[in-house]
Amino acid sequence: MPSHQICDLRTADVLEPCTIVIFGASGDLTSRKLIPALYSMFIQGRMPTPFTIVGCSRTNMNDEVFREKLLAGYQKTEMDLTRWHEFAADLHYRPITYDAASFQQLAGYLRQLDQETQTKGNRIFDLSVPPRLYSIIATLIGQAGLAEEHDHANGWARIIVEKPFGRDLQSAIELNATLHQYFQEEQIFRIDHYLAKETVQNTLIFRFANSIFEPLWNRNHIDFVGVVAAEELGVGSRAGYYETSGVLRDMFQNHLMQLLVLTAMEPPWNFTADAVQDEKAKVIRSLRQFSSKQGSRICLGQYSAGSNHGEPLIGYRSEQGVKPDSLTPTFALMEVYIDNWRWHNVPFYLISGKRLPRKETKIVIQFKEVPTRLFREVLGETIHANRLVIETYPDEAIRLTFLTKTPGTSICLRPMTMDFAYREHYKGATLDAYARVLLDCMEGDHMLFWREDGIELSWAFLDPVLRECEECRSHDQHLHFYPAGTWGPEPARKTVGMLLDD
Repeated sequence: MPSHQICDLRTADVLEPCTIVIFGASGDLTSRKLIPALYSMFIQGRMPTPFTIVGCSRTNMNDEVFREKLLAGYQKTEMDLTRWHEFAADLHYRPITYDAASFQQLAGYLRQLDQETQTKGNRIFDLSVPPRLYSIIATLIGQAGLAEEHDHANGWARIIVEKPFGRDLQSAIELNATLHQYFQEEQIFRIDHYLAKETVQNTLIFRFANSIFEPLWNRNHIDFVGVVAAEELGVGSRAGYYETSGVLRDMFQNHLMQLLVLTAMEPPWNFTADAVQDEKAKVIRSLRQFSSKQGSRICLGQYSAGSNHGEPLIGYRSEQGVKPDSLTPTFALMEVYIDNWRWHNVPFYLISGKRLPRKETKIVIQFKEVPTRLFREVLGETIHANRLVIETYPDEAIRLTFLTKTPGTSICLRPMTMDFAYREHYKGATLDAYARVLLDCMEGDHMLFWREDGIELSWAFLDPVLRECEECRSHDQHLHFYPAGTWGPEPARKTVGMLLDD
């Protein structure tokens, strides 16, 4: 079989010069994720030429202090810093306040920087700030004239918004409306970093570029689908945010929903961002509306004191910043259905939780058992069905389990797994998830980002769930406690074990 690869190669040669403006530059997200991602792109030759990075926050410091502060943190890590000073020469800082005068000054500074560095007025605005500031900053950017595109003073302008994008349907609609006062939809990039994982992107390629799988990808051959995002850590320093969100807002509306739609969507008419987004939206529209009275299944949990790897762990209510009588769920299992021709009555199990035994993220495709028990008389009834697992953590891998006969005179069947792991075949070739989404934003490619209708449709589906379940007021949907370090509440254990083989 031919071994050559077919590529859509994007390199720094085809990227336009640009300035990346990071709001919240003194925060943890910038130092821990964004700057390392940009630096890795730089040393791999993936950054445009020329480029500049401007950090903005309310902290008062200059370029040198900003650079030195970042470097001091990275010197404690294993990051390769041999080219740091070359990279840092294009790293700047601008203290700001969130008012019109400060943003007018910022606009003047950016225009001056464009002239000095020849970045042609192309700008990316990354909002690495608390969600309450999204609307404020977007409005100030627009009022300062920085959202305008392709006139005598500006090139293109793009804005990156981190999740959470709203906390319910109404707030998402309001945020979209604010953004659209100054930005067109093609200028807005709503990030979900889960989508930048190689295996997540490969889901579409795996399905639609390999004819052996797509004919089986339907209700006739698939028994159930699982989407699992297990987290070993607790809420840590995010208790303030988590108390107002819970696991449904934190994980289900964005990460799990995206994995669900990639698994379930129909083939797009071509491989463009709009065509893919259209098919994603159709899946969300087809989700059966949640109602416990109609038999919809959800199990909510909250971790209590427990242990993991021999280490004692406190319960959620004992975490700093959490109310002692909090009803915020830290675990949820939802059984959802897609009411269309392909997936009619196939259950999709969405599972996520904190303080579980290990961190693990995967999509599980469980195929149906063979229709006749050909080996029943010699092997009994326990013949395993085929299973396909698309794993994004701890390994980025695709695994297919099937039955084989073990060597010998007796008829013995044993499950075996074909295993494709990215790190074994493409060492050093993959980009960090943050780097990938930044690269796509520079390119203007929306494939890995949420579109306005997708955001609002996902909230429209989740809003009834939140109303009925999250505050645990429904008689039928009460909160189950589970010891930290275990696989969630007892009512969910069977389903979790079925998906994780634990």
